[in-house]
Amino acid sequence: MFDSIKSVLVPIHREGHKFVAIFAAVTLILFLFIAEPLGWIGVVLTLWCAYFFRDPERVVPTDENLIVSPADGVVNLIKVVVPPKELDLGDEEMLRVTVFMNVFNVHVNRMPMSGQVLHTTYVPGKFLSADLDKASEENERQAIKIENKDGLQIGIVQIAGLVARRILCEAREGDIYEKGHRFGLIRFGSRLDIYVPTKYKAKVALGQLAIAGETILFDLDGEQNDLESQLI
Repeated sequence: MFDSIKSVLVPIHREGHKFVAIFAAVTLILFLFIAEPLGWIGVVLTLWCAYFFRDPERVVPTDENLIVSPADGVVNLIKVVVPPKELDLGDEEMLRVTVFMNVFNVHVNRMPMSGQVLHTTYVPGKFLSADLDKASEENERQAIKIENKDGLQIGIVQIAGLVARRILCEAREGDIYEKGHRFGLIRFGSRLDIYVPTKYKAKVALGQLAIAGETILFDLDGEQNDLESQLI
């Protein structure tokens, strides 16, 4: 019982404080001046807003050869593609793993590996459903290129979805991040793409639930073997 309550009562990301305050203020107005039943609806929505912006602590693997998921959600695409030009990663194909976040997932994004941010680009676009493959090219997005101490460069792309209307990215060119550290957030419902060289083998499967900062996506010690079996 205590563990269940503790799992809900987690810190709220600072981006969510103003939204929770707005929802709470509207709820108070509904109770005092309009109708009590609507006030209770406001209570539910306020609690949901606080739940959406929750920011739980994560246990990040310390092995620097491990690349972890940048987002909570379901792995819904694993595909070899040419990375988008805004990542500045060249024209060679890379392996892309997509993690789709619904409105009930934690939306705080974390760095998949330690390194320095080399490049960031914001691209305005549409708000198609984030689980569609074409969302990576047509939707509003924020691209980040990061390089680790061994010179490996990977790409991370925050992509807005149907409901999402705000991408928050705190990463700036020149910033140095440790793996698992928070770098942004998307509200409300979206996806993260991560691009790595094709020689590395994905450690996740389609449909698997990923946890930001904890779930291992790639092991840099292992080479890509049976690539075709991973793709869709």
